[in-house]
Order: sequence, then C-alpha cells, then structure tokens
Amino acid sequence: MKARIALAATAVAAAVVGGGIVLSGPASAVETTLCDQYASTKVQGGEYIVQNNVWGTSATQCIDVTDDGFTITQQDGVNSGGAPTAYPSLVWGCHYNNCTNDFSPILASSSEFDKIGSQASFTYNTGGVWNASYDIWFDPTARKDGQNTGAEIMIWANHAGGASPVGSKVGEVTTAGGTWDVWYGNSGWNVVSYVRTSAASSVDYKVTDFYDDAVDRGYAQDSWYLTSIQAGFEPWSGGKGLGIDDFAVTTDGSGGTTPDDSGTTEPTATTTATPVVTTTAPTTTDPGTGTGGETGDCAASYKVTQSWGSGFIGEVTVKNTGDSATQGWKVNWTWPSGQKLASMWNASNETSGSTVTASNVSYNGGVAKGDSTTFGMQVDGSSATPTLTCTAG
Repeated sequence: MKARIALAATAVAAAVVGGGIVLSGPASAVETTLCDQYASTKVQGGEYIVQNNVWGTSATQCIDVTDDGFTITQQDGVNSGGAPTAYPSLVWGCHYNNCTNDFSPILASSSEFDKIGSQASFTYNTGGVWNASYDIWFDPTARKDGQNTGAEIMIWANHAGGASPVGSKVGEVTTAGGTWDVWYGNSGWNVVSYVRTSAASSVDYKVTDFYDDAVDRGYAQDSWYLTSIQAGFEPWSGGKGLGIDDFAVTTDGSGGTTPDDSGTTEPTATTTATPVVTTTAPTTTDPGTGTGGETGDCAASYKVTQSWGSGFIGEVTVKNTGDSATQGWKVNWTWPSGQKLASMWNASNETSGSTVTASNVSYNGGVAKGDSTTFGMQVDGSSATPTLTCTAG
C-alpha cells in the first residue's frame, strides 16, 4: 500500500512495508487542479496529457496535477454498480483528437510497435470501490478522434471493493513479471482485461506482452493500430487519495521489467460492496430491442445492449435483403424523447434535433447478398426504442 503524508510543509511519498513507513523524496509541487468534467492539460512539454475524464456521473471530481502525474483530491460520485464514475488518467497518444506531441497511430504489425512499453507507479487508499488500470486502445484504422472499435486492452495492477472486469474470465497468463487472470467482454468493441492475481504498486511492461496474447486468443488483430496508452483509475466511489506518478512510455524496446509488488496488499473497502462490472464504456445489460425498417433492399434491427442511469449502448444490424451486394447504406430514426448521441462507431452520423442519419464508413458499405454488418452508439438519456428506416444503394 502506498500513501501520501505531510511532514511540516513538505509533502513526501510514503510506502508501508511490514508495518513501517519508508519515506522517499519530495513530491512534485501541484501545477494545476482540474475539476471540469473533461478538463485536461499537457505535462512534460506535451509528451503526455492528464485528463479528469468524468463520464459516468454529474458529481464533482477534482485532480491535482503535477509534471509527474496526478492525485484525486475530490471524488463525490457514487455508482453502486454498472459503469464507474470516471477514468482520470495520463495519456500518450490521442484521445478524441486530443493528442500528445507529434503522435501518429502505430500499426500493430510494425517493428515500431514491437518496441513500445510503459511504466507507472500507483498510490492507493484503503477504501472505496475502484481499479488501478491501464487502458490501451486499438482501432482498425489510424484513428485520432472518436470511439475506437477494435480492442480495449486493460491491465489491472490492483482493485478494491469488489470491482471486476467486463465479461467473464477466459484464462490465465504469466507475463510482464506476474500472473494475470484474463477476462473478455464486448462493449461494441472487444474488451480484454488482464487482472494481476497479486496487487502491484507499479507496472513495467511491453505492449506486446499483452497484445500478442489477445491476438492469439482471437480478440485482436495485427492489422489494427495502436491509438493511445492511458493509465489511471476507474472509481465507483471513494476515489479520493488515489494517484499515479512516474508514468512513462518507452519506444526503444526497454520496457518489461518485473513489477514492484513488495509490501503491497489488496486494500480492503471500508464497507461491503456488491461486485461491479467495469470498462471505459458502461456495461450493464439491457435486453431491450427496437423496431426495424426495410426499404431499398436493406433491413435494420435495433437493440439496447447495455444501460445505466444516465445513458445506454445501442447496436444496429444492417442486413442486405437485395439480390446483389450493396455499395452503401443509410439508417434513419428519430429519438422518442430526450436522447442525445454521444458517440458512434462503424458508422458516420448526421444529427438534426432528435433525428439521426447513420451512414456506412469506407470499410463496411459493401454488404454481400444476405449478409449483414453492425454499428454501435453511446447515447445520453434513458433507454429508447426508435423506429428505423434503412436504405441501400
């Protein structure tokens, strides 16, 4: 367990080892405090981004940012299940077109990708419901903006209060100096989570340590692009005091030393918590389905795959009902009440008031006779079942 304590006017990092307190050097001075929902700032001359990233609650969260990382100083949101309240984190790469210096997505089959690694040190508290995790994003295209649709690789160094990954456990792997439970689920993209079986206060690895395993299991592809490496926390409650420092991404093949788990124990929540499911997109299943429509050799069907208090995930299946392959397609609908599109993947969209038109993107416009393709969306507001109209060219 790690904690930050104050001695006179100097803040120092402390680690509890065998009941004693071991002091390290002075902590970095606070450079800025972020409290706005999606506030972010660049550190180390733009090499990295620190983001508050509050997306699962309207309650206040604040983080103190230094040049080395951040600490959560206020976290008022409480989610008892489903999605976490936020993912305050450090970023290398691009997050919704907010990019670090000169970054371009990196093809997973390239020699450059083979050399990429990362390391971070975490500070934990002794209560609440949360995980300490990396979030590594991949997309079929060299995407810099919007929601990635390939794979989300999560690396859990620690967790507390009953937090568990999206999906279910599918295996176990020994890599990057530890043993990890492997979980798989899908949130419109593949979510592959590696949960360390013994908590670690730091992580040092090469991205291929985990990505190669995901490819071998059929959850990722070498033709996809790495778009960002992020490290932070997903709190459901009690996140105050969680922090991260010494974050770095290496590009010279030097990553992959054994994580430091000396003196680190699994924090115990101060209250009994119901196990929850996590990912950076909400994960509570809603079996609702919507009505579909067919015109112009095209049929569309709709279902809500996940929902939570303030939003939901919807999935649309577009089927070619004609006699030849489509050259493109569009799906139109009008939300029944108060919904607002937050993001969409595997389709582009135009929105006018409550009316949405989703169109194919470059790689899924051609659908063979009798075949289908799908696209997904994250929506703010209560779950809804719109009536769809599909047209194909």
